[in-house]
Order: sequence, then C-alpha cells, then structure tokens
Amino acid sequence: MQRATLEAPSPAPRQVFAVGLNYSAHATESGFEAPSQLPPVFTKYVSSFSGPDTEVTIPAGGNVDWEIELVAIIGREGFQIAEQDAWDHVAGLTVGQDISERVTQLRGPAPQFGLGKSFPGFSPQGPWLVTPDEFADPSDLELGCSIDGEEMQKGRTRELIFPVGKLIAALSQTVTLYPGDVIFTGTPAGVGGGRTPKRFLQPGETLDSWIEGIGELHQRFVAGPAAK
Repeated sequence: MQRATLEAPSPAPRQVFAVGLNYSAHATESGFEAPSQLPPVFTKYVSSFSGPDTEVTIPAGGNVDWEIELVAIIGREGFQIAEQDAWDHVAGLTVGQDISERVTQLRGPAPQFGLGKSFPGFSPQGPWLVTPDEFADPSDLELGCSIDGEEMQKGRTRELIFPVGKLIAALSQTVTLYPGDVIFTGTPAGVGGGRTPKRFLQPGETLDSWIEGIGELHQRFVAGPAAK
C-alpha cells in the first residue's frame, strides 16, 4: 500500500482526547507547574484528522506550532478501568502531531484549545498502528520532530507524567472508553511557542515527526488565502 493513500489508523472515533502539560519540561516552557492531578484534557475534532503524508494550509494570520505526540487507540470498551488492566484496552500505538494555531487557541476571554488545534490537516497520524506486544517496552519510546532537518523536539515517553496506563485509568473514571477512541498523550518540550524568540511554521517548510518502533509523519506547509 502506498503511504499517500493511508488515513489516520482510527479515522472515525467516537471520542478524541488530547492531554496537555503531560511532560514536566513542556509544562515549564508553557509557563505552568507540572500537574499533580490529571493534566488538562481537551479534544481535537475529527475533521482535522489526516494520514501520515500531507500538505497542510497555514490559516491567514495564524501562528502554527508543532507538538509530536504518542497516540494510543482504544481497542476494548471500558469504564473505571484499573491502571494495571489499562494496557489490555489498547489496540495499538501510533505517531501523532497535535498541530496548533496559537492565535485561535489563546484568543480570549477563555482559551479555545479544541478550535485552535482542529483546522483541516491539524491531526496527522500514522503511518501504522503497532500493537503493544511488538515493543520491548511500550512505555519507553523515543519521539521527536524536525523542521527542514533541524531538530525541534526529542524525548522519551517514559517522561510522561501520566503514562498511557495511568491516563486510560484516569479518563475512564469519568467517561466510558470505546473501541477506536483516540488519545493524544501529550508533547515533550521544544514547541515553537515556548522558544525565545517564538518560532512558528512557515509556508514551504516540512515537518517530519517520528516515534521509535512506529514510523514517521511528513507534513509540508503552504500559505492559506488572505483573510476575508
């Protein structure tokens, strides 16, 4: 199968969960203390889903940022799942980018996380869904991303404050998780909005993202039409 034909591994989930501030260094660069309770949870709308190799339009006047993330796909329904049983509910892991337009996201009077992170093409995932048993340790994977070959983020999923099992257990205390549900687990430090000076994606640039044992995403960015 050609990669260009691939869609997100779970293209039509009932629920999409995205987790913020789940790496201590990223919380610090974002101006927050690392969460001791469940980190902030928001959604990315399914209309933003795409496959691994895409062209993404930068909204007019937008500041488009990158966030490499491990994505977990639920394989079995569950409510109030015990942490020690959580991996039994995982169908597999994939690579995700939580692409974020910071102007929309942070526009007052209250942040609009779901809207700022859900423009078309802002949730590329893939290229494959890898079952947990394929990894020596599915809780310790290297992940990172680069822009035109310049490394922007690099970390390991063992640094997650709430790792996959703990996240699934915590989310399921409130909601029922269904097969196909998608969980973006959080991003390590190195996003553009946390840099001095801030750095955002520009037309013509290519964002390459990867996770050890899963594969790579490739997004090329183009300018959008002028605002009306």
